[in-house]
Amino acid sequence: MAAVTPHSEGASPQTPRQPPLVIAATDGVRAADWREAVREAASALVGAGTAGEGYPDACVRVVEENGPYIVLTKGLALVHARPEEGGLAVGVGATRLAAPVEFGHPDNDPVDLLLAFCTPEPDAHVGVLSALARALSGGLADRLRAASGGEDLARALKEAVPDA
Repeated sequence: MAAVTPHSEGASPQTPRQPPLVIAATDGVRAADWREAVREAASALVGAGTAGEGYPDACVRVVEENGPYIVLTKGLALVHARPEEGGLAVGVGATRLAAPVEFGHPDNDPVDLLLAFCTPEPDAHVGVLSALARALSGGLADRLRAASGGEDLARALKEAVPDA
């Protein structure tokens, strides 16, 4: 794992303090297939302490049960599972693969970039998903692909989702 950084914005006295967002980034990850890619991306969150040991397998089950809907756009998958399946804290990770893998998506394969996230409760889950959607519409995938390594991946992700 290249980088794991806690990130938290200050809160005003009137608003409750958000738990810190933990950012994880891995670069040059080798995966034989989509299952291994998903496990690697989710395992970065386990390594960062934001997801439980069973979270990677739960993320694989999401795709097995629902198909490759997590492949949102050309080459990018959003790896996640329900909060009760292992979310311990708020975490977001970026994993860049050494070689793309096929998910079976008719339009957006192959995938070279995976964003993974986990949260301990449903409200935070929706908030992180919204923050990632905004960041992706603002060019996050291009910035992550242009990153020079793991530290740069983590920095780009942290800058893109400061309010998650």
